[in-house]
Amino acid sequence: MIVRRTKIVATLGPASSSPEKIEQLIVAGLDVARLNFSHGSADDHRERAKLVREIAEKHGKYIAIMGDLQGPKIRIARFTSQKVELKEGQPFTLSNQHPSEAGTDKIVGIDYPSLVQDCHPGDELLLDDGRVVLTVDSVEEHAVHTTVTVGGPLSNNKGINRRGGGISAPSLTDKDRDDIRLAAEIEVDYVAVSFPRYGSDIQEARKLVQEAGSKAWIIAKIERAEAVADDHALDAIIKVSDGVMVARGDLGVEVGDARLVGIQKRIIQHARTLNKLVITATQMMESMISSPLPTRAEVSDVANAVLDYTDAVMLSAESASGQYPVEAVTAMARVCLGAEQEPTTTQSQHRLGETFSRCDETIALSAMYAANHFPGIKAIISLTESGHTPLIMSRIRSGVPIYCYTRHPATQRRAALFRGVYTVPFDAAKIDPAKVSDQAIDKLKERGLLHKGDWIILTKGDFYSNSGGTNGMKILKVK
Repeated sequence: MIVRRTKIVATLGPASSSPEKIEQLIVAGLDVARLNFSHGSADDHRERAKLVREIAEKHGKYIAIMGDLQGPKIRIARFTSQKVELKEGQPFTLSNQHPSEAGTDKIVGIDYPSLVQDCHPGDELLLDDGRVVLTVDSVEEHAVHTTVTVGGPLSNNKGINRRGGGISAPSLTDKDRDDIRLAAEIEVDYVAVSFPRYGSDIQEARKLVQEAGSKAWIIAKIERAEAVADDHALDAIIKVSDGVMVARGDLGVEVGDARLVGIQKRIIQHARTLNKLVITATQMMESMISSPLPTRAEVSDVANAVLDYTDAVMLSAESASGQYPVEAVTAMARVCLGAEQEPTTTQSQHRLGETFSRCDETIALSAMYAANHFPGIKAIISLTESGHTPLIMSRIRSGVPIYCYTRHPATQRRAALFRGVYTVPFDAAKIDPAKVSDQAIDKLKERGLLHKGDWIILTKGDFYSNSGGTNGMKILKVK
């Protein structure tokens, strides 16, 4: 049986919150359930997390849960008539003193007073993900006066971006701080931080997550132009994160759609080189909100991310509020499997010029070199506490499955996001050391994944309670 290596993140929402729908999503191939804290109540998120855990256990699957913080989404206020039509060439004013419910086609309130400090004449402001474009003419103490350069309909509470970035809003809001405490309460496995500009934004989020009593890993959403201004800025964020998300909505608006694909590829490459996770997100199968089948362009988009070796691809509105959430996960799984049949997805460029900094990294990458050059290897077994060794392994392209053997539920779920890594519950500390290897192999034989004469690679540490302690590798023949 061909096993999919690329993982699927799907957002839960009104269309996918019943026990029946969540079960269908898990059966269809869901690996990570995303809770979008921009929408829904705390009780909604508590209930969805509870259902995911219960149904995953029923099916013997390990599903990670990601809590996605809203961040400082900068928005216009509301219109008297709910919606206006802006015409090219007309004047339009954004004011932080205009009544929030009284917007017209001439002026609208804003919920971010500092916009007047962030804007200068000649700047371009993009509303509603770039569907409406304004050019700044002048700035007063409480208002930004603009001319509409791309017109169209504009409705309540749409987001504002500045072309090229430069919005100074802090990455973490008071709501985010509350949601971090909620994330800790429901024991999410990942916390995604929206709109970080610098590594310090991620470090602050990690401190808050730890103070809340959570061990969740931190995913930095790359969606500001400043974050991709150059390799130094990008790497500074990646290095202090556990993984990154290519959040193509706001990022595409700020950098322009023409540059987005190249930047996406650069983010994936840098994340993998720095041994971090990477998720590709936003509009991957957008048409499936209202259609049971994806377009050819969407199929190509997902497949290209897979060929670039992203860890996961993500569904947003397609699974949260669309008409075909299960079909979207099914289609995404099918496309991932198809792309993974290409030989390039298993052909590695090993890091022959690199010097390793850790013992477990040295063992992990040595194991991958052996697996990719010894044709008899059918599986890699990594006995791990934190999951760090299989994470490092999965940074190298390979067709050999990596099995994360761990006793810790948090690590079992966390590994659901690692490309080509599959969880096997296993407590080596309770087994006679002389029998650990045989019992580890037996686990895969019982599942029909190994047969007599196959070779496997097994990595472990001298002590099974030490995180980062992997210091040994064996190549074993299945009896």
